[in-house]
Amino acid sequence: MIKTFRNLICLAIFFAIPNIFAITTIDITEGNIDPIPIAINEFSGHNHADVKSAENIVKVIKNDLHNCGVFRPISNAAFIENKIGVSHKPLFAAWQQINANLLVNGEVQRLDSGKIKVKFILWDTILETQLVSETLELSEAIWRRGAHKIADKIYKKITGYDGYFDTRIVYVSEKGAYTKRIKRIAIMDQDGENHRYLTDGSTLVLTPRFSPDGRKILYLSYKNRIPQVFMLDLASGKSSLLGNFPGMSFAPHFAPDGRTALISIAQNGRTHIYEIDLATKKKTQLTQGASIFTSPNYSPDGKEILFQSDKDGSRQLYIMDRNGSNIRRISSSGSYAEPTWSINDYIAFTKVSRDFGFTIGVMKYSPTSTYSNERLIASGYLVESPSWAPNGRVILFTKGSKPSAHKTSGLSRLHTIDFTGYNERVLPTPYDASDPDWSKPRS
Repeated sequence: MIKTFRNLICLAIFFAIPNIFAITTIDITEGNIDPIPIAINEFSGHNHADVKSAENIVKVIKNDLHNCGVFRPISNAAFIENKIGVSHKPLFAAWQQINANLLVNGEVQRLDSGKIKVKFILWDTILETQLVSETLELSEAIWRRGAHKIADKIYKKITGYDGYFDTRIVYVSEKGAYTKRIKRIAIMDQDGENHRYLTDGSTLVLTPRFSPDGRKILYLSYKNRIPQVFMLDLASGKSSLLGNFPGMSFAPHFAPDGRTALISIAQNGRTHIYEIDLATKKKTQLTQGASIFTSPNYSPDGKEILFQSDKDGSRQLYIMDRNGSNIRRISSSGSYAEPTWSINDYIAFTKVSRDFGFTIGVMKYSPTSTYSNERLIASGYLVESPSWAPNGRVILFTKGSKPSAHKTSGLSRLHTIDFTGYNERVLPTPYDASDPDWSKPRS
């Protein structure tokens, strides 16, 4: 963590003062917060199968809430009240005694339809009131998604931000010696579960990017011996060339409406940004000149485009209108790459400077900003490839380690960090990982 910073954000904070619980605006002056103590009780079940499902669901909820850094699940060994389920009112004094500001109770029941019904209640133990009470019905095959959705609802109620637990991550899996890496596109749930490979490793692949609906992926492949952008349909597993464009095409990114995409095309010593109509494959050149223009992606409303260029001598960040006009620089000094725009109008980027080396940084976008509000939140050997969680609170990125000729693992891993620079953690993957992208929540 390189710098901490001052930023007003809304969080639900439970104060360690009796009979007080409130959602408030606080002034974060350091890159950390005290996690909120929460008791996640065992869920009740009507039979042995229900109880087993309940145990699995509770485990996932606990992991989600713990890993996000906002909550601190209390060990069940500390629980005083032994009642479980949703048919009773908790003995609040028992939960207050163990400093549990929040309590989650629930039950699981199999239905004649073959589905499972999961009901949960989130209690404020200080004010002794219900905060959330909901029931989900879902196929048993997707019980993990049900648990993620419950964690999402708890997270949103307390923080005010949408949850990001029922999402997926696509990335490049890397295996083998440093000089002979086998790279495959892989996809998994945000917690590392339900992992599977989408390509076979026979060709080099890079930079997979989700479509807005999460059903397709754009990625770079050397299948035809030159870099070209392909589109993979997740339902069928089939890939197709985005377009037979002259030169090398790379750095793909979908538009927010999924109808167009941005790519860079390098030809005759020049690299420019193009917008591609995905239905007609018609391409429109957006940048001009002899400089390099690359790493494009759209603003959340699709009206502007963020990119990097060396047009001023070093790699800097720029924004232009969607038609390529009104280019303005937004970065200051140093060398920048891989900018990406969050739903909350923050911009994340990779930066290389003499003072800090490789870093991940963020800045707040404003049409009138001087961009002096840049903050560096993570550093390390080859930290790169930032990608935002769909709620704009968490950044996913790659962190590398120094290679050696015979090293076969630990060369690069996926990390997440809160955009304040708090709660950096490693995501589990079977092998090394790079080039991640985060999906929107599933419907």
